[in-house]
Amino acid sequence: MNMRHLLSNKWFFVAFAIMVFAVGISAQCPMCRMAAETNLQNGGTEGRGLNQGILYILSLPYLIVGTIGFIWWKNRRNSQNEDL
Repeated sequence: MNMRHLLSNKWFFVAFAIMVFAVGISAQCPMCRMAAETNLQNGGTEGRGLNQGILYILSLPYLIVGTIGFIWWKNRRNSQNEDL
């Protein structure tokens, strides 16, 4: 048994464990949606902000990774220009 095979098995079990535990986590989404819909039906405004908050939270990882990638690309480009 080589190391690559052993690592792929480990990642399979990690992915499987994440999927098993994610079932309980995703059960909360319908509860939030129902609370927001009920709030909007009763004249509240908190439900509108919920979607904006979700989009805000969703965009942060992309912004962080994009910023790190841009800085890496810029530094790599500058180092290649200095080598010439």
